[in-house]
Amino acid sequence: MRIKRILTAVLAAVTLSSSISSAIPVQADQVDAPYLALGADLSETEKSTVLKLLEVDPAKLDQYMVVTVTNQDEHNYLDAYMDASVIGSRALSSVVVEMLNTFLQLILEKKETGTGIKVKTQNITYCTTGMYQNALATAGLENAEIRVAGPFQISGTAALVGAMKAYGAMTGETIAPENAEAATEELVTTSELGETLQDQSKAEELIGVVKDVIVSEDITEPEKIEAVIDEAAQKLEIELAEEDKAKIASLMEKIGDLDLDVDALKEQAQDLYEKLEGLDLNISQEQVDGFFATIGSWFQEIWETIKGWFN
Repeated sequence: MRIKRILTAVLAAVTLSSSISSAIPVQADQVDAPYLALGADLSETEKSTVLKLLEVDPAKLDQYMVVTVTNQDEHNYLDAYMDASVIGSRALSSVVVEMLNTFLQLILEKKETGTGIKVKTQNITYCTTGMYQNALATAGLENAEIRVAGPFQISGTAALVGAMKAYGAMTGETIAPENAEAATEELVTTSELGETLQDQSKAEELIGVVKDVIVSEDITEPEKIEAVIDEAAQKLEIELAEEDKAKIASLMEKIGDLDLDVDALKEQAQDLYEKLEGLDLNISQEQVDGFFATIGSWFQEIWETIKGWFN
């Protein structure tokens, strides 16, 4: 039942595909205005609750770029990633995206650049702030504050797409479809793994460190990706089922094909990568190659033993 709400959140996902272009004419010079995506099925009471949690004054909605996300929007975007019954029949989750370090902020508020992606959640039980940060960094977002909320406890997965679409609309920059798809799959995979492990933090760390190695070492070969996953899981003391390992490997193959900058990832998802540095995992290409060398030696020993049986 918990997963059934999982993609109630993906609400933002579709909202933007159809709503942004047709409902609201957005221009790049509107970047200073925060973006608000509201679930279409919120009752007035639920809407009031969500706006309060998102720190939005109902009397000042004209200061936001506002769109509505429908349940059909959610299905249009998420049916490819999960069963329709999991997505549900109501669009409830809502998201606010506000650019950090805009011109006015820098000049009037004297804020420094390079703040990264900041995430706040309310009534979101399935996705951690680190999961959002990591996935949004994969999508290419930079220096933005994301606030996600539901009228009651929901998964929050759908909010990712809304955040990506909002960012593109506000900045005038197009997020590549392959980056958006990889980011969405990353959030879903990490969330599902967290539920399987019953430890969201561990899932977040595993996906983060594996992605770090894949991107920094430019690893694209499936067998080496699997070796990285095995090494990371061992160091984090995580036992992965083959099904979970296959999902992570599939995700990392897609991420490996993206033109990602590991320094940009670390700058945008600062909280997660600072935590990973503290764990001192240090998985390198040399270790991966050493893993294969060990396997090769093991098979050679077996072969020599078999040959000895016939001598």
